[in-house]
Amino acid sequence: MTLTEIHREIEQTSERRTELWHALSHGHDPAVAAELKRLSERLEALWNEERNAKAVLRFGDRDHIVARARVEERLERAA
Repeated sequence: MTLTEIHREIEQTSERRTELWHALSHGHDPAVAAELKRLSERLEALWNEERNAKAVLRFGDRDHIVARARVEERLERAA
């Protein structure tokens, strides 16, 4: 998923979550509360995905970084 797609989904999910909070302010509804919980978890996952995507864009693929660090560590131990 691209950063633009992630941002779009964050915006849509946030808007829906706001609607649900408003609905809950009129009285407790278990179905609304369950959807609100699901959306909050989804938002958390989307923010994590956005952070990861930005890190990859800035620093490169995580596996490549880890492999490079291991090579550097081996070289330091050998020296």
